[in-house]
Amino acid sequence: MLLLLGDQLIRDAHLAVFELVKNAYDADASVCTVTMRNIEDTKNTSIVVEDDGTGMDWETVTGVWLEPGTDFRAGQRRSLTRSKKFRRFPLGEKGVGRFAVHKLGEYIKLITRHADDDEIVVKVDWGDFASGRYLKDVPVAVSRRKPEHFKGRATGTRIEVTRLRGNHEWTRGRVRDLARSITSICSPFDRKEDFLAELALKPDPGWLEGLMDMTEVIDQALFVATGTVRGRTLTYEYSFRPLKAMYGTLRGRKTEASCPLGCTDPKGKPLDLSRYRIGPVRFDFHVFDREPAVLNLMTGDKAGLKKFLDVNGGIRVYRDGVRVYDFGERGNDWLDLGGRRVNIPSVRISNNQIVAAVSLDAAASQDLVEKTNREGFIESEAYEAFRQAVLFALIQVEADRKIDKARLHEQYSRTTVKEPVVEDLAELRDELKKRKLDKELGKYLDRIEVQFAQVRDTLLTAAGSGLTLTTIIHEVEKIIKELVKAVKQHADRHRIAALVTHLDTMVDGLAYLARKSGTAPEKASDLIHQALFNTEYRLRAHGIKVTCGTDEGDRDFRVKCTRRLVVSTLMNMIDNAIHWLENKGDKSKRLYIGTSYEYDDKPAIIVADNGPGFADPPEYLVQPFFTRRPDGMGLGLHIANEVARLHKGRLIFPERGDVPLPKEFTGAVIGIEFPEPK
Repeated sequence: MLLLLGDQLIRDAHLAVFELVKNAYDADASVCTVTMRNIEDTKNTSIVVEDDGTGMDWETVTGVWLEPGTDFRAGQRRSLTRSKKFRRFPLGEKGVGRFAVHKLGEYIKLITRHADDDEIVVKVDWGDFASGRYLKDVPVAVSRRKPEHFKGRATGTRIEVTRLRGNHEWTRGRVRDLARSITSICSPFDRKEDFLAELALKPDPGWLEGLMDMTEVIDQALFVATGTVRGRTLTYEYSFRPLKAMYGTLRGRKTEASCPLGCTDPKGKPLDLSRYRIGPVRFDFHVFDREPAVLNLMTGDKAGLKKFLDVNGGIRVYRDGVRVYDFGERGNDWLDLGGRRVNIPSVRISNNQIVAAVSLDAAASQDLVEKTNREGFIESEAYEAFRQAVLFALIQVEADRKIDKARLHEQYSRTTVKEPVVEDLAELRDELKKRKLDKELGKYLDRIEVQFAQVRDTLLTAAGSGLTLTTIIHEVEKIIKELVKAVKQHADRHRIAALVTHLDTMVDGLAYLARKSGTAPEKASDLIHQALFNTEYRLRAHGIKVTCGTDEGDRDFRVKCTRRLVVSTLMNMIDNAIHWLENKGDKSKRLYIGTSYEYDDKPAIIVADNGPGFADPPEYLVQPFFTRRPDGMGLGLHIANEVARLHKGRLIFPERGDVPLPKEFTGAVIGIEFPEPK
């Protein structure tokens, strides 16, 4: 059971270190240093966590630290007992966080000293617990000695972990992630002077060089809001802070507001936090604009800022200035920012656009109980009320931000937006009039316009229709463009009539698809080969060499899908690749399409090329009507994203190395990730 507590209760090594640092906070420490020794020598790497807290005496070590599930901290919480030096309310409550050390390694040596006492030394070999049947059969060495490490009047605790677990290889990337986790333990907006947590590498291989500091990042935020929710009332201040390069073009703006919470609690009543032991909820939101034209106006490391936001962006929760894990981590979208942003991407804030802290008073928020596995709060009525209050505050900030974002993008945005289909039909009518074909073919255009409006209105109001408005726009757009081209080039009237009647038939078919669609199990390889077959002529005409992964031995899989939608999406991805490969100007043009299980361990179809790659973040690429193509509508990837969501998957944009690809494919990489087949 002890092995299970250590191995399965704590999710990963980052969380294990996090728990040990929290123990230092509860021990009234001012500094906790995590030192990784010999990091490049995997066989001899060790982790040392040391603090200058109150330390432990013999009774605490033997009766609390070595005893699983004690209510020592929980008792302090119930009695509202605070620490003597910093008046801290204890964060621990379950009595199991100390087993985090087993997640890190097999051998633990603890040295601790309480004021004016001997040092206590504890040695634990977790390997012994795997062989002994009962706890009494497993030796745990506990001894006293005169102070050797904490000399003079020094107190504190030192935990050294060796024989690190083999399934936690400490690569450069994982060490940098750990450094970010440790520096995120303390709120960047609250009580920084009380407690400092830091990571040190000895000897230092330079792996932590270039990591951005939180204060350096938040200074670059354009939109800032701070406020508090108390009971039924939200009070906040919002400001728009233009960059120095924007002075003379845009003026800053500040506003203050106080309003009742316009949402309901889990029971359907008006939300009132005073019904729960949650206390005041304070927030600090720092929101960034990732429009490339805006980022170019920033000083400093722009690439580093984007990387920082990708890894550390999100809304985190802190109690008494110390983080509650794992709110704001990748994979815990506790406010569903991603889902909300899909519906109104130009208004909603995504996790990689915000650095935020939601701060709680530990003594006043006891209805918010941490899960035993230390991954957020138990999902109770109090937690849902807390979540709704934070979300309501964010919505108000989004509304204020929308005003300034419109001014900002009017000056600096490169996004091209136009009204599709309707403008094209108008252009087509003008051209038909010039050819004196409007009387003969105008009735078809009238019918097309009416049917398109009907389909558009149906899809705008029908949730979960299975097909999006953008799908219809994209398909109709292609034929209208061909029609306009044919009329302008004085094509044969029979050719023009055939195209118009074909468009008429297509809209009829699309109207039917809006009402009905079917799915069936399909092999990924069949979908890939169909897409390649449909684009074979264009690929050959542009001189593009294709590598098909399913022909090279890629692992195949089945997915339940609407074949037409997935094939069309793959064709759209291929079309994008053709465009950018053609515009890159190189003679060598390569395209790859195949399958992969390496990204999130889920099946995916990957399309890659050796073109210039994506110039914008994925969040912009999937927005409707966002394009860098002069003749593009900006709907292709938005449709692809909608098709992926329709099939309970998602559109993915892997970085180089995230999925295995032949070395020549150095450009854009995109894929459709599907759920695991049942």
